[in-house]
Amino acid sequence: MRPKTLDHVAFWVTARAESAAYLERHLGMHVIAEDERFTLMGSDARRGKLTLFDAEGPRDQGALKHVALRVSDLAAARRALPPGTSESIELGDGITIVLVEAETDVEYDLDHVALHSADPAATAAAYERYGFTAAGPARVEVGGAHVEFHQGEPGAPERPLLNHLAVLVDSAEDVIAEANEAGIEIESVVDAANTYAAFLWGPEHVRIEYVEHKPTFSLT
Repeated sequence: MRPKTLDHVAFWVTARAESAAYLERHLGMHVIAEDERFTLMGSDARRGKLTLFDAEGPRDQGALKHVALRVSDLAAARRALPPGTSESIELGDGITIVLVEAETDVEYDLDHVALHSADPAATAAAYERYGFTAAGPARVEVGGAHVEFHQGEPGAPERPLLNHLAVLVDSAEDVIAEANEAGIEIESVVDAANTYAAFLWGPEHVRIEYVEHKPTFSLT
């Protein structure tokens, strides 16, 4: 498994339209794709994105701590927020978005995802089996973005707030073959108009999508 980038993070939300409007108005994103179930948001279709899935009622916090977006000028990004808002933004439904200033080719790209873990170091090590690269005692890297693990109980909720993490790969079929060989559980395979994806169950029951962009990929 050789993921290239952190492609998107997907949540369950109870107010999809309102959350999408906030991301569009204040966090430099636009609607990339939308149907009756979800809205895909981002500043660039080929970089880090957020996906909002409709939820019937509140979800359990589970493993998710926050998602960080990378901006080149934090002061300018803060001026685009509602008055009195800090760089730690409560989007609703328990979703926290943090703004991080760093060099970036694309504004509001994914910088990192922070997850609660019962054993952060062991969980980070377990992610290496899924193609992530070690980047510290409780942190892994993929394509310049990170997943970091913080001490906390993720639990095993039946209705978690986090739908999945997604990484971009050249071949989802290769991921399926490698997962079968390694004894990693494949949750589902989805063949969509622009993408082909394999969903695996990752450490601490976090769902990880390995998504391949088809040659016809045309999202903007």
